Amino acid sequence: MPVVVKAEQHGDERGALLAYLEAQRGGIRRALHGLTEEQARSTPSASELSLAGLLKHVTVVEEGWLRTFRGIETSQAEEKEAWEHSFHPADEQSVEALLAYSERVAAETEKAVGELSSLDETFVVPPAPWDKGGEFSWRWGLLHLIEEYARHAGHADIVRETIDGKGAFDLVFETGAMPEPDWSAFAQE
Repeated sequence: MPVVVKAEQHGDERGALLAYLEAQRGGIRRALHGLTEEQARSTPSASELSLAGLLKHVTVVEEGWLRTFRGIETSQAEEKEAWEHSFHPADEQSVEALLAYSERVAAETEKAVGELSSLDETFVVPPAPWDKGGEFSWRWGLLHLIEEYARHAGHADIVRETIDGKGAFDLVFETGAMPEPDWSAFAQE
């Protein structure tokens, strides 16, 4: 998403990764800005993706990875069930409730990362039908979460623009996530 991520303190890899993760979370959250519940749940493109569904999905995925990072085991059946329903919010899952869920999971992730002695600490990913699993660093885990959010932030851009024509930059400026640039400062003579 088109926001400026401030440079980290020299050597603060953890802060840099968390800042980029939050920038991508913000892109998906902003895509919901100013929409009605009906618009947020609508599927205006050729896919079945809705903005509310995208927010729920990335939050469910982040929460699942956080359990994996922490070594909290869940059954393959539970994981499959959560993922299969992740793109479709239940009736009681309003945009407001999904945003609160997203913020809660984000805070848990940031707390867990802050408690690490090093991003070199590892966790074990169990085997899955698409991958053999193995031991991975928290660094890898954070990069994977950034990738997941960025992929779906792009989907959110398309869905939102299809709903009402607002692009990512429009939403960045409208929500105050970044001030609109003063292009006159860059005028060429």
